[in-house]
Amino acid sequence: MAVTLIRESARWDAGARLVAGIDEVGRGALAGPVSVGVAVLTRCTTWPAGLADSKELSPTAREAIATAIPDFGVGRAVGHASPAEIDERGIVAALRLAGMRALASLADDGIVPDAILLDGRHDWLTPPAADLFADDADATALAPVTMVVKGDRLCASIAAASIVAKVERDALMREAHVSHPAYGWEGNKGYGSAGHLAALREIGPSPLHRVSWKLPERVGADS
Repeated sequence: MAVTLIRESARWDAGARLVAGIDEVGRGALAGPVSVGVAVLTRCTTWPAGLADSKELSPTAREAIATAIPDFGVGRAVGHASPAEIDERGIVAALRLAGMRALASLADDGIVPDAILLDGRHDWLTPPAADLFADDADATALAPVTMVVKGDRLCASIAAASIVAKVERDALMREAHVSHPAYGWEGNKGYGSAGHLAALREIGPSPLHRVSWKLPERVGADS
Protein backbone atom coordinates (compact mmCIF):
# COMPACT_ATOMS: atom_id res chain seq x y z
CA MET A 1 0.00 0.00 0.00
CA ALA A 2 1.61 3.26 -1.16
CA VAL A 3 1.45 6.45 0.87
CA THR A 4 -0.29 9.50 -0.58
CA LEU A 5 -0.94 13.14 0.31
CA ILE A 6 -4.72 12.81 -0.03
CA ARG A 7 -5.50 13.49 3.62
CA GLU A 8 -2.93 16.24 3.91
CA SER A 9 -4.33 17.89 0.78
CA ALA A 10 -7.82 17.86 2.30
CA ARG A 11 -6.49 19.88 5.25
CA TRP A 12 -4.60 22.28 2.99
CA ASP A 13 -7.73 22.77 0.88
CA ALA A 14 -9.67 23.51 4.09
CA GLY A 15 -7.30 26.35 4.93
CA ALA A 16 -4.52 24.75 6.95
CA ARG A 17 -1.03 25.87 5.98
CA LEU A 18 0.99 23.45 8.14
CA VAL A 19 -0.16 19.84 8.50
CA ALA A 20 1.58 17.53 10.98
CA GLY A 21 1.69 13.76 10.77
CA ILE A 22 2.30 12.04 14.11
CA ASP A 23 3.18 8.44 15.01
CA GLU A 24 4.58 6.61 18.03
CA VAL A 25 7.27 3.97 18.43
CA GLY A 26 8.02 1.74 21.40
CA ARG A 27 4.55 1.51 22.90
CA GLY A 28 4.77 -2.26 23.33
CA ALA A 29 8.40 -2.50 24.41
CA LEU A 30 9.43 -3.74 27.86
CA ALA A 31 12.37 -1.36 28.16
CA GLY A 32 13.43 2.04 26.92
CA PRO A 33 11.40 5.15 26.16
CA VAL A 34 8.22 5.56 24.21
CA SER A 35 8.94 7.92 21.32
CA VAL A 36 6.66 10.12 19.21
CA GLY A 37 7.65 11.51 15.82
CA VAL A 38 6.17 14.58 14.17
CA ALA A 39 6.63 15.60 10.52
CA VAL A 40 5.17 18.95 9.43
CA LEU A 41 4.39 19.69 5.80
CA THR A 42 3.35 22.67 3.76
CA ARG A 43 1.49 22.02 0.51
CA CYS A 44 3.54 19.72 -1.69
CA THR A 45 3.04 17.02 -4.28
CA THR A 46 6.00 14.66 -3.82
CA TRP A 47 7.73 12.76 -1.04
CA PRO A 48 11.03 10.89 -0.61
CA ALA A 49 11.40 7.81 -2.76
CA GLY A 50 10.54 4.64 -0.86
CA LEU A 51 8.66 6.45 1.93
CA ALA A 52 6.50 3.93 3.78
CA ASP A 53 5.51 2.70 7.22
CA SER A 54 8.75 2.29 9.17
CA LYS A 55 7.76 -1.29 10.12
CA GLU A 56 7.78 -2.25 6.44
CA LEU A 57 11.32 -1.02 5.83
CA SER A 58 14.70 -2.54 6.57
CA PRO A 59 16.98 -0.63 8.96
CA THR A 60 19.16 0.37 6.01
CA ALA A 61 16.17 1.70 4.07
CA ARG A 62 14.86 3.60 7.11
CA GLU A 63 18.22 5.27 7.65
CA ALA A 64 18.45 6.24 3.97
CA ILE A 65 14.96 7.73 3.88
CA ALA A 66 15.51 9.51 7.20
CA THR A 67 18.35 11.47 5.62
CA ALA A 68 15.95 12.72 2.92
CA ILE A 69 13.11 13.67 5.28
CA PRO A 70 14.69 17.01 6.37
CA ASP A 71 14.15 18.19 2.77
CA PHE A 72 10.50 17.00 2.90
CA GLY A 73 8.34 19.56 4.65
CA VAL A 74 9.27 22.32 7.07
CA GLY A 75 10.01 20.54 10.33
CA ARG A 76 10.31 17.26 12.15
CA ALA A 77 10.94 16.35 15.76
CA VAL A 78 10.93 13.36 18.10
CA GLY A 79 9.83 13.48 21.73
CA HIS A 80 10.46 10.80 24.35
CA ALA A 81 8.99 9.72 27.66
CA SER A 82 11.25 7.68 29.91
CA PRO A 83 10.51 4.29 31.46
CA ALA A 84 10.14 6.03 34.84
CA GLU A 85 7.56 8.39 33.35
CA ILE A 86 5.71 5.44 31.81
CA ASP A 87 5.66 3.72 35.21
CA GLU A 88 4.46 6.88 36.95
CA ARG A 89 1.87 8.09 34.45
CA GLY A 90 0.82 5.04 32.45
CA ILE A 91 1.47 4.48 28.77
CA VAL A 92 -1.27 6.75 27.37
CA ALA A 93 -0.20 9.77 29.42
CA ALA A 94 3.44 9.02 28.57
CA LEU A 95 2.61 8.95 24.86
CA ARG A 96 0.92 12.32 25.26
CA LEU A 97 3.93 13.72 27.11
CA ALA A 98 6.32 12.54 24.38
CA GLY A 99 4.07 13.97 21.67
CA MET A 100 3.76 17.31 23.43
CA ARG A 101 7.53 17.46 23.84
CA ALA A 102 8.00 16.97 20.11
CA LEU A 103 5.41 19.66 19.32
CA ALA A 104 6.95 22.03 21.86
CA SER A 105 10.35 21.57 20.23
CA LEU A 106 8.88 22.55 16.88
CA ALA A 107 7.04 25.50 18.43
CA ASP A 108 10.37 26.76 19.76
CA ASP A 109 11.44 27.02 16.11
CA GLY A 110 8.24 28.83 15.17
CA ILE A 111 6.60 25.76 13.60
CA VAL A 112 3.05 25.29 14.87
CA PRO A 113 0.74 22.94 12.92
CA ASP A 114 -2.72 24.07 11.87
CA ALA A 115 -3.94 20.47 11.61
CA ILE A 116 -2.74 17.10 12.92
CA LEU A 117 -3.08 13.65 11.41
CA LEU A 118 -2.56 11.02 14.13
CA ASP A 119 -1.99 7.35 13.41
CA GLY A 120 -4.47 4.90 14.91
CA ARG A 121 -8.04 4.74 16.20
CA HIS A 122 -7.72 6.47 19.56
CA ASP A 123 -6.64 10.05 20.24
CA TRP A 124 -4.00 9.72 22.95
CA LEU A 125 -2.54 13.13 22.08
CA THR A 126 -5.34 15.48 23.13
CA PRO A 127 -5.12 16.13 26.89
CA PRO A 128 -8.19 15.25 28.98
CA ALA A 129 -10.14 18.12 30.47
CA ALA A 130 -8.45 17.70 33.85
CA ASP A 131 -4.97 16.15 33.74
CA LEU A 132 -3.39 15.70 37.17
CA PHE A 133 -0.02 15.03 35.54
CA ALA A 134 0.04 18.15 33.35
CA ASP A 135 3.37 19.95 33.04
CA ASP A 136 4.79 22.65 30.78
CA ALA A 137 4.98 20.31 27.78
CA ASP A 138 1.30 19.41 28.19
CA ALA A 139 0.40 23.09 27.86
CA THR A 140 1.33 23.19 24.16
CA ALA A 141 -1.71 24.30 22.17
CA LEU A 142 -3.07 21.62 19.89
CA ALA A 143 -4.46 21.97 16.40
CA PRO A 144 -7.49 19.85 15.48
CA VAL A 145 -6.56 16.15 15.55
CA THR A 146 -7.84 13.69 12.94
CA MET A 147 -7.31 9.97 13.50
CA VAL A 148 -6.16 7.91 10.53
CA VAL A 149 -6.34 4.14 10.91
CA LYS A 150 -3.17 2.63 9.41
CA GLY A 151 -2.06 6.17 8.78
CA ASP A 152 1.60 5.14 8.66
CA ARG A 153 0.73 3.17 5.52
CA LEU A 154 -1.56 5.80 4.00
CA CYS A 155 -0.28 9.30 4.80
CA ALA A 156 3.11 10.57 3.69
CA SER A 157 3.37 12.85 6.74
CA ILE A 158 2.62 10.05 9.22
CA ALA A 159 4.98 7.65 7.45
CA ALA A 160 7.74 10.27 7.71
CA ALA A 161 6.96 10.72 11.41
CA SER A 162 7.13 6.96 11.97
CA ILE A 163 10.55 6.77 10.33
CA VAL A 164 12.17 9.63 12.24
CA ALA A 165 10.81 8.25 15.53
CA LYS A 166 11.93 4.70 14.78
CA VAL A 167 15.42 5.72 13.68
CA GLU A 168 15.97 7.92 16.75
CA ARG A 169 14.59 5.41 19.25
CA ASP A 170 16.57 2.54 17.72
CA ALA A 171 19.73 4.62 18.10
CA LEU A 172 18.93 5.23 21.77
CA MET A 173 18.44 1.52 22.37
CA ARG A 174 21.71 0.65 20.65
CA GLU A 175 23.43 3.12 22.98
CA ALA A 176 21.68 1.58 26.00
CA HIS A 177 22.81 -1.88 24.86
CA VAL A 178 26.42 -0.88 25.57
CA SER A 179 25.65 -0.49 29.28
CA HIS A 180 23.18 -3.39 29.46
CA PRO A 181 24.35 -5.97 26.88
CA ALA A 182 22.69 -8.98 28.53
CA TYR A 183 19.23 -8.00 27.28
CA GLY A 184 20.12 -7.86 23.58
CA TRP A 185 18.68 -4.41 22.98
CA GLU A 186 20.94 -3.86 20.01
CA GLY A 187 18.75 -6.38 18.21
CA ASN A 188 15.37 -6.39 19.95
CA LYS A 189 15.27 -2.63 20.80
CA GLY A 190 13.63 -3.39 24.14
CA TYR A 191 10.81 -5.57 22.88
CA GLY A 192 10.05 -8.97 24.40
CA SER A 193 12.25 -11.28 22.33
CA ALA A 194 13.11 -14.73 23.67
CA GLY A 195 16.62 -13.62 24.61
CA HIS A 196 15.35 -10.50 26.35
CA LEU A 197 12.83 -12.49 28.39
CA ALA A 198 15.47 -15.06 29.31
CA ALA A 199 17.79 -12.32 30.57
CA LEU A 200 15.00 -10.87 32.71
CA ARG A 201 14.44 -14.27 34.30
CA GLU A 202 18.16 -14.66 34.93
CA ILE A 203 19.24 -11.22 36.16
CA GLY A 204 16.01 -9.24 36.63
CA PRO A 205 15.15 -5.78 35.29
CA SER A 206 17.50 -2.88 34.66
CA PRO A 207 16.85 0.80 35.45
CA LEU A 208 15.59 1.16 31.87
CA HIS A 209 12.83 -1.43 32.22
CA ARG A 210 9.19 -0.51 32.70
CA VAL A 211 8.84 -2.14 36.08
CA SER A 212 5.11 -1.40 36.37
CA TRP A 213 4.56 -3.79 33.46
CA LYS A 214 4.21 -7.54 33.80
CA LEU A 215 7.83 -8.61 33.41
CA PRO A 216 9.08 -12.19 33.80
CA GLU A 217 10.05 -12.88 37.39
CA ARG A 218 13.69 -13.49 38.12
CA VAL A 219 14.37 -17.17 38.71
CA GLY A 220 16.36 -17.90 41.84
CA ALA A 221 16.21 -14.34 43.15
CA ASP A 222 17.12 -13.85 46.78
CA SER A 223 14.07 -14.16 49.01
